[in-house]
This record gives sequence, structure tokens and C-alpha cells, in this order.
Amino acid sequence: MIVSGFSGAVIPVIALALVFGFLNGFHDSSSMVATVISSRAMPPRQALLLTAAAHLVAPFLFGVAVATTIGHEVVRESAVTLPVIQAGLIAAIFWSVLTWWLGMPSSSSHALIGGIVGSVAIDSGWRALQPNGLLKVLGVLFFAPLFGLVVSYLVMRLVFFLARGASPRINWWFKRAQVLTLLGLSLGHGANDAQKIMAIITMALLADKAIASFHVPLWVVGISASTMMVGASLGGWRLIRTLGMGLYKMQPVHSFTAQVAAALVIIGGVLFGGPVSTTQVVAAAVIGAGSAERTSKVRWGLAGQIVRAWLLTIPATAGIAALIHVVMAHYH
Repeated sequence: MIVSGFSGAVIPVIALALVFGFLNGFHDSSSMVATVISSRAMPPRQALLLTAAAHLVAPFLFGVAVATTIGHEVVRESAVTLPVIQAGLIAAIFWSVLTWWLGMPSSSSHALIGGIVGSVAIDSGWRALQPNGLLKVLGVLFFAPLFGLVVSYLVMRLVFFLARGASPRINWWFKRAQVLTLLGLSLGHGANDAQKIMAIITMALLADKAIASFHVPLWVVGISASTMMVGASLGGWRLIRTLGMGLYKMQPVHSFTAQVAAALVIIGGVLFGGPVSTTQVVAAAVIGAGSAERTSKVRWGLAGQIVRAWLLTIPATAGIAALIHVVMAHYH
């Protein structure tokens, strides 16, 4: 059966990719608006709608460098089959739902990469992975939060220096400025994370031989952006509470600083073509902003839980995807 140039076998994979995209927007928009809401710079619904609008526009502005990295440089094209992609997506979706339910900021990017790597490895062996591309992706995923923490710490120290002697009225400026910082952060996230959905759908089309080489069709950009927009407009309150209120008592200056730092790191990842975890970068930036004022201000026990989730996600989703692939192959 052929549907709009591709076989019916691709439809379940596209559906799973869109579910993942919805959860990604739902999961990560929480990270982006948490500090704005907790510092009372914007009401929750207004912040989520601004984030959603940015997610719809961003994928059309920043190109497809991240999608190309994920879809073309991590796994050999000959090893990418529809069952492999399905198993990886199911694992990533399961992990996203589990961590949302636990209220733990976890990376959708880590989950997706882990799922695809585990599924490919069990199906075709480790030789099907491309070491250079995989190292690039893992390097960006693991070091971006560290950059977020350091940049946020330095920006916070700079803000304190520039604002020394200012009256409390400066908090009004920090509140208003967060409209722009949230917009920049949302554009960066929309550009980065929508490309992960584009990559998966394009990989599926390539595996189905609906396209001759890896390139992202415009309709794939459109449905990826739309799905992210819907997810982002809803937001996940469990994660908003964890990031916005759980790490320390957030003031407008902390929120402003964390968003500036996170936006710089995420947009840098987009331009570099590296998939960045928005949740982890924002969490690290929040910790960096708090520790720049006073290290005892941060609830380090909760920060440790976030780091453990960060380190666990890729091996956990790789194992889950491998198991799912084995079960699917057995019952096929």
C-alpha cells in the first residue's frame, strides 16, 4: 500500500515519532517556563503560549543541521530499519513518561539517542554505529549541561557586579526582560528538538525507500514543528515544580540569568549541529545561578538526583530498546 509516496508500514513509525515530539514539547516546555513562573515574571498560561508560538516558528528559521547529525552521522543507513526505529522510539517514549510521572527532569534527547543506539546494536551489532558521529552527539549531550552551569555562574557574577548599588526596582527590569529571554530559549529549543523528530521521520522514509538520500522534506518540518507546539502549549506541572521551586527560592535575577545562559548554550548547539538536552541545560543553569550567589542556597540533594537521571538515561533506554526489539522480532 502506498500513502502519499510512502508505504503504510511507515505510518506507525511517524505516529510514534509525533507522540515522542508531543512529549518532548510537553516535557521540555516545563523546563523553559519553570523559572519564569516561579519568579512571577509571567503567568503560567501566557508563558506556555509564548513558548508554543516560538516552537512553531523556530524549525523553519535554523535549518536542519541537528537532524542531519542524528539521522545521518550516528548509525549506518543500511542498519536503519522500521522495526529498529520503532523499538528506539517506544523506549524513549516510555522513559519520558516515567520521568515525567516521577517529576524528574530527564533528557528526551538522551532517551532518543539511547533508544536508537540500543535498538541498532541488538539488531546489527556495534559495528553499525558510526563512532565519530556518536562521539559528537554524546559529547554535546554530556558537556552542554556543564557549559550551562559555568556560563550561568559567570553571567550571574557579572550581573551582580553591574547591578551593585542598584535599588530593588531593578527586579522590575529583570521580570520584564524575561519575556525576551524566554522567547530566545524557546526558539533555541524549538529549533534543536524539532530536528530530532525530523531526523527520525526522515530515517523512516529512507528505510522505506520513499526518499533516495537523507534530506528532510518540508512537510516533515511542518508536522514536527506543529507537534512540538501542541506539547509545549500544555506543559508539565510536576517538572515545573521541581525546577522552578525545588532547587531553591527563585528570584527574578536568577530566572533571567539561567535563561540567558541556557539560551546561549542551546542556540550554540543548533548552530554546531549537536543535539542539546534543554531540560539538563536549564537545570544546570538554574544551579549555576543559585550557586553564584551562595552555594548553600542550592538543594544539592535534588541536584544530585537530576545528575543521576542525566547519567542513567542513555544506558537505560538503550537496554529497554534492545529488549523491545528482541520481543518484537520474536512475535513478528
